[in-house]
Amino acid sequence: MEGFINRRKMTIRAVNNINLEVRKGEILALVGESGSGKTTLGKVIIKIYEPSAGKIWFNDIEISKFRGNRLRTFRKSMQMVFQDPTSSLNPRQTIYEILSLPLKVHRNMSRSGRAKRAKELLDWVDLPEMVLHRYPHALSGGQKQRINVARALASNPRLIVLDEPTSALDVSVQAKIITLIKGLKQKFDLTYIYISHDLAVVKNIADRIAIMYMGEIQEILSSEDLLEKSCHPYTKALLSAIPTVTDEETRLIPEEITLEGEIPSPYDRLSGCSFSSRCREKKQICSRKPPSLIKIDDNHYVRCFLQNSERLMHGF
Repeated sequence: MEGFINRRKMTIRAVNNINLEVRKGEILALVGESGSGKTTLGKVIIKIYEPSAGKIWFNDIEISKFRGNRLRTFRKSMQMVFQDPTSSLNPRQTIYEILSLPLKVHRNMSRSGRAKRAKELLDWVDLPEMVLHRYPHALSGGQKQRINVARALASNPRLIVLDEPTSALDVSVQAKIITLIKGLKQKFDLTYIYISHDLAVVKNIADRIAIMYMGEIQEILSSEDLLEKSCHPYTKALLSAIPTVTDEETRLIPEEITLEGEIPSPYDRLSGCSFSSRCREKKQICSRKPPSLIKIDDNHYVRCFLQNSERLMHGF
């Protein structure tokens, strides 16, 4: 047994082989199980985490290497709403202090200007002015998340990453937050990256959906095509678990698929397809080499050998 000092160093690729375009004015959803890398990807995109390789472009400007003041300048254009509304708010600051800080840092507003804008921010998220003088512990979960949304809006961003913004809230509150988020997008012409594990939610609000597994994007397609044209075995498994409302949806949803086995350890990545250990449709080639993300139709990409007849022909 190796001692603490001599233990072997392990490398985890939380996000790998990602090639993703986010279009201005759209809602792009990142969907996957816990541990799939979707939150890490969101934090890399807005440079909360530094990527170890690759490039990040924002409005045709590469920001991968930005640091200090250059990064701060771009940071006001990219904001994030975190999953837990309680832990993402400083309990020792009033709501006014929380909202006024980005106004001071990113927009250099005067004290009177910050006070006026803080009231406007509350109005945008449907909260009364009296909330300004309260501390986070005095607010409900839904109110706290509205404050998080207001704080994200304070710097006039173009892109907002929403990290499962309703998962920590009561069901009765979730629909109101989603309605608020959609309304603000239209009002301010925002672009969203919406992170979720729930296909039932995102298929109704997203323009496009990217399915993630083991740090890789397995399929990208429009939400309109999700039910009829999704083809990756993992996407089908996720779809089979969502509830249906209409007979048409019931007809299109696959029969329930139970994924066998466990998610592979991130320390021991498979030599072939990352989903092959749990896939019911896997072939010999799937265990031997990793598939690439290929285009199979307009706005539809998939990482699967089953969709590439040429590779199948040479692989079996």
